Amino acid sequence: MNTQLQTPSLERLVFDNRFTRELPADPHSHNQRRLVTGACFSRVSPQPATAPRLIAFSREVAALLDLSEADCRSEVFTQVFAGNRLLPGMDPHATCYGGHQFGVWAGQLGDGRAINLGEVVNAHGERWILQLKGAGPTPYSREADGFAVLRSSLREFLCSEAMHHLRVPTTRALSLVLSGKQVMRDMFYDGRPALEPGAIVCRVAPSFTRFGHFEILAAHQNTRLLRQLLDYTIRTDFPHLGEASQQTYIAWFEEVCRRTLTMVVHWMRVGFVHGVMNTDNMSVLGQTIDYGPYGWLEGYDPDWTPNTTDAVGRRYRFEQQPQVALWNLTQLANAILPVVGQVEPLQQAIANYAKEYGPAWLAMMASKLGLSQVDPARDKPLIDELLEVLQLLETDLTLFYRNLARLSPAGAGAHEVSDAALLEPLLPAYYAPEALTGEHRARTTAWLRRYLERLGAESADDAKARRRRMNRVNPKYVLRNYLAQLAIDQCEQGDYALLHELLELLRHPYDEQPDKEQFAAKRPEWARQRAGCSMLSCSS
Repeated sequence: MNTQLQTPSLERLVFDNRFTRELPADPHSHNQRRLVTGACFSRVSPQPATAPRLIAFSREVAALLDLSEADCRSEVFTQVFAGNRLLPGMDPHATCYGGHQFGVWAGQLGDGRAINLGEVVNAHGERWILQLKGAGPTPYSREADGFAVLRSSLREFLCSEAMHHLRVPTTRALSLVLSGKQVMRDMFYDGRPALEPGAIVCRVAPSFTRFGHFEILAAHQNTRLLRQLLDYTIRTDFPHLGEASQQTYIAWFEEVCRRTLTMVVHWMRVGFVHGVMNTDNMSVLGQTIDYGPYGWLEGYDPDWTPNTTDAVGRRYRFEQQPQVALWNLTQLANAILPVVGQVEPLQQAIANYAKEYGPAWLAMMASKLGLSQVDPARDKPLIDELLEVLQLLETDLTLFYRNLARLSPAGAGAHEVSDAALLEPLLPAYYAPEALTGEHRARTTAWLRRYLERLGAESADDAKARRRRMNRVNPKYVLRNYLAQLAIDQCEQGDYALLHELLELLRHPYDEQPDKEQFAAKRPEWARQRAGCSMLSCSS
């Protein structure tokens, strides 16, 4: 990328590091793995990158920080977001948290390779935390080295921005920098480690506070600090709730439940599977965080997980995500109970989640079908049947819903449309369309006729308006794993063109982009079993 010698906008960034100013720090300054108690963070500096090279940045995230594209192309920008230079006002640190991993309490975890540089306050008064992931070890690194490799960093960078443009609540990504360092990783956990190019992502969010930040303090029975962190979180990230009190704590938990529900419904809408829904990977802001072995459903399979570590238990499979979120919220409730002091309101908030998820999911699914009004008595059976039909043959989820909008208008009358005409728009969604015969064909066309009849029951069904509605919620382009892997392959050879092309493509996931049709196609057969193109390990 082209560079400039001076970047005055970077120098003028305003840092107001409330987290490190108002919460207790680890009194020890040595950067060694250790158990940290009585503190919310440890001060630690990034390890300098040997030969940093900026290979991508998000202009939208830069704008949030009042930075221009010219700022991002500067040498100073590269040095700062490689961890080689600190700007005035930065206060680098790693935070302490715990968590339940795969349903089991894992004790202290913490920012093992994430280092918060500081909190920027932009011209609109918005607070944005800048966090480097992969910039070296911290006291929370345990047995790891604190670095990250290109393949996982690229996937996090692209997916963070893709999810934002899909209108899914998410943390953001500002930059992707090659460190110049080779990092040893055992990608398949098979005893064959290899060197891979290292990289650093700068993540950006109003807060990176996780359920696990509260869990670790509860585990240490440090109720005083637990209350202090909860008060800080409400004051900083939920100021609309007012002054801290028992009722405010309850209102806060209720809002965390609602935000989490909203996030998960969006995941289900676009067919996203997080892959590692441990409690330490759950944001109190209800934002998707920690893009590890994630994936989008390609062939619809409610039991699919992208995580090889989860291949046997499938705890974090697509269909299970709403229930796992509820379980995680229960762990958060247990953590803050010593401060709230009342179990019943917390139980009620959890019960409300369970009660409200079904209607929220149904409304979302109805929107995917282009229905302007929800009729639970008719629509729930219709949707349940659809989800069974989608499993009769391997059916690409993204393409199915996108092409369903092309179906003949309801006004034609369901009985007047031939089977061939019903199926024609959907054929690109089938991995083996020639197998759509016999019972499969009959059941699919029967559902399509029910669907057309349901559309006909709408007070005013306009085919063009319906297609617009459906295309606003059913993306045409998602970050399929094989596309990310192709970009990784090319970047490892020094070619960043596909990375930039995908970043631009995913800025407009709902739009028709006629010159980009190849990116909307089904996963190619060669990618079915290739590493990185289907399931992924946690190695990063």
